Amino acid sequence: MRSDLSFIFSARDTIGITVTVETTSDSAHTARKWLDDEWTYLGCEPLRPSGKVLLLDKILGVVDAYGYNALTADAEKAKALAQHIAHALGRPHITVDLPGLRVGY
Repeated sequence: MRSDLSFIFSARDTIGITVTVETTSDSAHTARKWLDDEWTYLGCEPLRPSGKVLLLDKILGVVDAYGYNALTADAEKAKALAQHIAHALGRPHITVDLPGLRVGY
């Protein structure tokens, strides 16, 4: 499956990446585990006052923690992140909008 991802950091700072992934339940599970591990490793904080953290919150946190500069400087890191998100969500179009605090697909 082809998946087009857009990471929006600000009105001027946007990254677009296209990846091709084969989505299976195993790959989705592995991608969610990777996002969990990155969330913890990067020291991300819950976005909700309740402290509950959803998959989409983890995606927002990890993308924000990596940051625009790191992802534009390291194409392999950006591609790996995009592949994990594509596997986890299994959607052809994904937008990670940090200013809007939303992940759309």
